[in-house]
Amino acid sequence: MGTYLNSGNTRFKQAIESEIYIDKTDLIMYINSLVLTEQKYVCVSRPRRFGKTITANMLAAYYDRYADSRELFENKKIATDGKEIDQWDKYLGKFDVIKIIMTDFVKKDKSVEEMLKKLQLLVMRDVLNQYSEVDFFDREDLIQSMSDVYVQTGHQFVIIIDEWDAIFRENKSDDEGQRVYLDFLRDWLKDKDYVALAYITGILPIKKYGKHSALNMFDEYSMIFPMQMAKYTGFTDDEVDDLCNQYGRNHEEIKNWYDGYEMYGIIPPKSMGEQSSSISEEPGQEKWSIYSPLSVVKAIQTGRIQNYWNQTETYQALSEYICRNYDGLKEDVAVLMAGNRIFVSIDNYQNDMTTFHSKDDIFTLLIHLGYLAYDIDKKEVYIPNNEILAEFKASTKQDDWSVVFKALENSQKLLEATWNKDAAKVSELVEKAHDKANNKTYNSEAALSYAIQLAYYNAQNYYTLIQEMDTGKGYADLVYIPSPKYPDKPVLLIELKYDKDAATAIDQIRKRNYPDNLEKYKGNIIIVGINYECDAGNRQGYKHHDCIIEEA
Repeated sequence: MGTYLNSGNTRFKQAIESEIYIDKTDLIMYINSLVLTEQKYVCVSRPRRFGKTITANMLAAYYDRYADSRELFENKKIATDGKEIDQWDKYLGKFDVIKIIMTDFVKKDKSVEEMLKKLQLLVMRDVLNQYSEVDFFDREDLIQSMSDVYVQTGHQFVIIIDEWDAIFRENKSDDEGQRVYLDFLRDWLKDKDYVALAYITGILPIKKYGKHSALNMFDEYSMIFPMQMAKYTGFTDDEVDDLCNQYGRNHEEIKNWYDGYEMYGIIPPKSMGEQSSSISEEPGQEKWSIYSPLSVVKAIQTGRIQNYWNQTETYQALSEYICRNYDGLKEDVAVLMAGNRIFVSIDNYQNDMTTFHSKDDIFTLLIHLGYLAYDIDKKEVYIPNNEILAEFKASTKQDDWSVVFKALENSQKLLEATWNKDAAKVSELVEKAHDKANNKTYNSEAALSYAIQLAYYNAQNYYTLIQEMDTGKGYADLVYIPSPKYPDKPVLLIELKYDKDAATAIDQIRKRNYPDNLEKYKGNIIIVGINYECDAGNRQGYKHHDCIIEEA
C-alpha cells in the first residue's frame, strides 16, 4: 500500500460507517461499462459539498487490487442491482489505482512546473516500491515508467484525480501554467494502453481555449448536462424522504431549503440494474430533482433548517461575480431573487474563473458553483432553493443594490398599470425610469425605445419582446408577446414618439392596422402610445412623457 498508488479503502470505510451514508455504489456499474473502452475518460464537475470526494474514494476502494474491499460492497446497491447479471464485481480489485488530491500540490508560492515535478516524484516512489522487479528505462519519468509496468506485467491503472481544477481556481491568472498542466494531463493519459480508466473530478468543466478543449478525450458530466450521472449528482427526493422518515424531520421544509437542482440525464444501460423512477417519462431520458447533500445531512443531524452553505464558502464568493459591470447583470439578479427565471446562453463560457465576456458567462459559472440551477430544455437559470436565496440576499446588502431593487419594483408597477390601462400612472412611472437613465436616451425615438425597454424590464418574466415588428404596413416599435406560461396576459403593442404626442402614436397604430398582424391574440391586445416631449429651447429637455392606452 502506498500514499498515492493503491492507498486502500480506509477513507471509503469512514464514509459508510458515518451516521448518515447514502448508498450510491450502483454508480460503479455505469463506470464499469466505460472501463477499457473509448469512453474510459470521465470528467465530473459539481459544486463544493456535492459528494465528489466520497465518490472518488468509493471508486478507489473498488478498483484497488490490494484493498480487499469485497465485504464493503457485497451488501450495497451495486451487489443487489448487479446480482441478476452477475457483473457487479467484474472489476473489483482488478487494477492498480493512482489517486491524487490536486489541492495537496497546488501552492500559490510554487510554479506549476515545480508542482508537477513533485507530484511525479511522489507517485514514482510508490511505483518503484511496488514494482521493484520491473526494468525501468528512466526512474524519474512517470509516463515512461507506467508504460514499462504495463508492458512487463500486463497491469493497468485506474487514475483518479480529485480537485483536478484546483490550478484554475487557485492560480486564476497563470495562463501559461494552466497550459503546462493541461499538456501534462494529456501526455499522461491520452492514448495510453496502461490507462483502464481516468476519472477526474472538480468544480469546473475542462478549460477551453476558444471553442476547443485541451483534453478532448474526456466525456464531461456537469451541472448543465450530467448525462448518465444525473441521479448521482446529489441526493434524490426518495433518498431524502427516507432520511426524513428515519429521523422524524419535515420533508417539505428540507425540500424548500435544499432541493431544486433539475438534473436532466440519459437513462444508463440496463446492466446497471433497475433504476428508481425519475420525474420524466420521455424515452431514453430522465430528470431528477437533486438536493444539496451536505446541507441535507446537517439539517437531518441537527434538526435545524438554516443556511449551511455559508459554513464552507463566504458570501463574498458570490458577491465578487454578481457585482461585475455588465449591462443588465444586476437587474437580472434581482429578477432571479424575485423567483423568476432568466434565459442564458452557455456556449461561450471558457470554463475558468477569469474569462468573462458577458453576463451570460457569469451566470454559467454560477451554475457550476451551485448558486444557480439550469433548465436545459428552456435554457433558463433560476435560484434553486431558500438556502441559495439567503446567499444572494447576503451578497446584495450594499447600498447600490437598493437602487436596482427599487427600479425592479417600479418596473412591476409599470407593467401592472399598463395591464390596468392606467395611462397617468404609466406616464409617471416611465418618467421616473427615464430620470434614472443615461443622457443618451433623450434625443431620438431609438434612444427612447431603449429607455422604455429598461422601464419594462420585468416584462421579460411574462413576455417575449419583438422590436420593430414588421406588420406589413409598417414597423411596430415594441411588441410584447405573452409566453406560453402566461397565455392570459394581453399583448402589449407600444408605439413611441419623440417630441410629438401620444395621440399621434395611437393614430399610427390604428391607421396602419398593426393589431391585424396579431390575429391569434384578437380581443386580448392593449395598444400603448408614449411620447417624450422635450423643451424646444433645450434639446436635453425635462423628460416629460404623455401616454394613451386603449384596447385594440
